[in-house]
Amino acid sequence: MLLAHSVYAWQADVDTTVVIPVLSLLYLFAVGRYGASRRQVVCFTVAMLLLAVAFWTPLHHLGLHYLLTAHLLQNVILAEWAPLFVVLGVSTPLAAALARRRAWRLVTHPAVALPLWLANYFVWHIPLVYETALRQQSWLIHVEHACYFATGILMWWPLVLDVPRRLESGARAAYAFAAFLFASPLGLLLALLPKPIYDFYVDARPRVWGLAPLADQQIAGVTMASEQAIVLFVVFLYWFRRFLAEEGAT
Repeated sequence: MLLAHSVYAWQADVDTTVVIPVLSLLYLFAVGRYGASRRQVVCFTVAMLLLAVAFWTPLHHLGLHYLLTAHLLQNVILAEWAPLFVVLGVSTPLAAALARRRAWRLVTHPAVALPLWLANYFVWHIPLVYETALRQQSWLIHVEHACYFATGILMWWPLVLDVPRRLESGARAAYAFAAFLFASPLGLLLALLPKPIYDFYVDARPRVWGLAPLADQQIAGVTMASEQAIVLFVVFLYWFRRFLAEEGAT
């Protein structure tokens, strides 16, 4: 483990130090009660490993103190990659049990889940909100992480499970395309702005990898927009091909 003053310090985040074991225990309980395939267990395990990488490695320390690029990569893992694998790890009987709860049916409805995910992304990137969370690094940063993870699960639910079934293949393709269409402007905006908008990273010292604040912001924006384009467009293509196959079979 590197020294605490190193920019590459290993800094275990209190959220995931508690959350990963708790989620794992809850999942084991759910598997015992509702069952799960080997593939689903592997998917959930991947989700927990992604959370560990995001918050138990130097990526966490870099994001909290030095690089916007590192912080946005954390956010992508927390809001998109890890939630996707969590949802892929949910068995149909467990999904059906959750769907019997009215509140769960409401928040996973496509017309609710996608706007919540988008609103969460944009609100947390408002400079005042973003910098307050970083400078205090108290309860607000933990709320931010929880919101990303929770809304990420809601966003993926209609695409992966959709129990009770609401969307046909064509509608799921449209949903994935809408997620890409409305989320991508945020990363592009960060990449195209002529000056840095987060003073927190402008003031950060030392300048890791010699990156100027604007270059850091541009790389962060391009990385975020590219990741969303690739992931969501692949999902869109999957459901669009399913839609065409179903139409051809009728």
